[in-house]
Amino acid sequence: MSLSVDSDRQTGTDYSVADVVAVMSRVRQAIEQVIEGKREAVDLAMVVLLAEGHLLVEDVPGVGKTMLAKAIGRSIDCSVRRVQFTPDLLPSDITGVSIWNSETRDFEFKPGGIFANIVVGDEINRASPKTQSALLESMEERQVSVDGTTYLLDAPFMVVATQNPIEMEGTYPLPEAQRDRFLARLEMGYPTPSAELDMLDSHGSSDPLSRLTPVTDAATIRGLIRAVAGVFVAPAVKHYLVSIVGATRTSRDLRLGASPRASLQLLRAVRAYAALQGRDYVTPDDVQALAVPVLAHRVLLSSEAQLSRRSAEDVITRAVAEIRVPDRAQAR
Repeated sequence: MSLSVDSDRQTGTDYSVADVVAVMSRVRQAIEQVIEGKREAVDLAMVVLLAEGHLLVEDVPGVGKTMLAKAIGRSIDCSVRRVQFTPDLLPSDITGVSIWNSETRDFEFKPGGIFANIVVGDEINRASPKTQSALLESMEERQVSVDGTTYLLDAPFMVVATQNPIEMEGTYPLPEAQRDRFLARLEMGYPTPSAELDMLDSHGSSDPLSRLTPVTDAATIRGLIRAVAGVFVAPAVKHYLVSIVGATRTSRDLRLGASPRASLQLLRAVRAYAALQGRDYVTPDDVQALAVPVLAHRVLLSSEAQLSRRSAEDVITRAVAEIRVPDRAQAR
């Protein structure tokens, strides 16, 4: 199978929004061979990839969290590594370690699980906070520092981490600093009855991942990321975005609002979202569509909100509703 209609392009050739739509449509189709009835989750994962972010997939066991992460990696011809997080996992298992080589009489660096284009962190909250923190530098700066030496990570670089609810036995809550490094969070949810029936037919006798072949490659994804970065965001839309993020910092329902990093990542996400819709400009609707998945996991509820059983998603949704929407004509 041909990896991509763009596979024979010369390095440095510009990509367009039309290329984004064409290539990512094939990626979506490939992933949906494995993930039944979860179009919104698949689309959000593609947004995160094109925005150079990281994805946190949170839900109960058995709903396809790890399958989604693996399908993303299999659909792209790039390096993919899976790290199973357990209580005895060490930070060096993730970042790598320098080992003495008796033949060369020098230390030799052995890369850890983070050295890949797509890193699947399975059940990330089963590891200790110390091990979880080993991801911080790589997720933010796309590099790893070991024994005073810095190693750059190849692009594209995306961590897709799965997480079980913290109420389950043997789990540790992710530190706020690490949650803030995930561009978006999604919940898979249970499939519809029809999607579950289709799953029984397609998954019951064989592993669909084994039949999944790449439909694009890392070089093409890098080109699409450059194209997404050029999507136009009008000043009025940027002001709207900042107003929504700022509302989380003054809300009485939150004791911790979204950080400036959240504003930047929301901007990157809405550019990718617009490109996937075939547009070279962002609208206020794009910001509204991504406000909850990009912001909700970064904020902390106040005691009053917890007692009232309000969720972070409810608070973000209400904040969006209270901010005046700019004129659509100002977005272009």
